[in-house]
Amino acid sequence: MATTAKKRKNKNAGKKSRPIVNAATTSKHELYQASVQNVEAEIDFVDQTFHELRGRHAVRLREDFCGTGNTSCEWVRRRGSNLAFGLDIDAETLNWGRDHMVGALEPEQRERVLLLDRNVLEPGDAVGMDAILAMNFSYWLFMTRRELLGYFRSVRESLADDGIFFQDFYGGSESMEEREDERVCELPNGGKFTYIWDQHRFRPVTGEVECRIHFKFKDGSKMKNAFVYHWRLWTLPEIQELLAEAGFSKTTVYWEGDELDDDGEPTGEGNGEFKPEPHGEADPAFICYIVSEK
Repeated sequence: MATTAKKRKNKNAGKKSRPIVNAATTSKHELYQASVQNVEAEIDFVDQTFHELRGRHAVRLREDFCGTGNTSCEWVRRRGSNLAFGLDIDAETLNWGRDHMVGALEPEQRERVLLLDRNVLEPGDAVGMDAILAMNFSYWLFMTRRELLGYFRSVRESLADDGIFFQDFYGGSESMEEREDERVCELPNGGKFTYIWDQHRFRPVTGEVECRIHFKFKDGSKMKNAFVYHWRLWTLPEIQELLAEAGFSKTTVYWEGDELDDDGEPTGEGNGEFKPEPHGEADPAFICYIVSEK
């Protein structure tokens, strides 16, 4: 007598296959955007702060040291009137951004963003800007006071009469340590990886710092030295003094507030809200914004 075999349940039925994320299949630019940048929060701050200070929305934005143009693309997505110009001298990164970031925009949006292979010290016709951004501490590549002052003067000349210059800044005692920090991050497709921030070398006499970014994956593959930076570790007083010398009428530091627990006590984590602050706190590591009005 024949028997009917029971059908076995497929444990994987209905489940989506996990994306393959490793050193061979993933671009370092994708990893950087997912681990370092938060362009939505960045543009929220720029848009809101400009409106509070000027009583209108900014339209023309320039992203200096733009890399893939991720921030510029976020800017043109916000409003149909927004225009973005990105400046960088890394042709390979710019081309990746044109293909993957600008290329992913709606056709009408693509017409309002322009990524230029151009030195930020020689912006050409990328002037008359409402807002200019220098984020991710990129301006630290200027190693001398003379070089950084020259950049700040160029930025001021590139702004409209009521334009505003936005920078971020990293400081605190930990910024002077040779150390590594790891954090698990996730790509838009759900793939996970580990981001490693490597403060590889610090020279107290000169302020020179070498920082590296590495990535590692669950399959054991690694992407070492995906990004390497040779910077000067500037201080907030130095930056503010140079901005004043460059001719900016007012510079304000915006400090991040504290996340509170259920009892209303600070957790030691930032809450993502930045407010003007004349003194700040002696945090071992902090990121703040510097806002300079022409």
